[in-house]
Amino acid sequence: WLGLKKIYSITQQGNYLLRIELQDWRGNRRHIEYSFSLGGPSTNFTLQLSRMSGSIPNALPEHARLRFSTADHDPAEGSSCPQSHPGGWWHSECEETNLNGNYVTPRSRGRLDRGKGLYWKPKKGRYYLLKSTKIMIHPTDLKSFD
Repeated sequence: WLGLKKIYSITQQGNYLLRIELQDWRGNRRHIEYSFSLGGPSTNFTLQLSRMSGSIPNALPEHARLRFSTADHDPAEGSSCPQSHPGGWWHSECEETNLNGNYVTPRSRGRLDRGKGLYWKPKKGRYYLLKSTKIMIHPTDLKSFD
């Protein structure tokens, strides 16, 4: 994890895409890309997303201002997401996704307690229980880095 301040500093240099790569416990790999903006510390690193493409259904709200929260810092007062879903994340609803949770292996028959571990949950669809995640950013114009 690079850190929010460093990511914010990088994104202030131009336009970037957010790419999330997911691998489930059966070895299937999928991804999703968003155009995004990230606010600075004064906004609690507010994230706004707009889906671009991908091979997995969207599980993050688009065009909403999502504030980064942790169990010890929850700017969305009254929310229980950071306490019940470990790891810092941009929660809107507790059930949609947690890519910074604890690393938990599935129990017998591939089952995993909901709300624990790493998962991706589209509004309409099933939970994707994850073995690994990658969260990356890259400039929208890669030619400028030649």
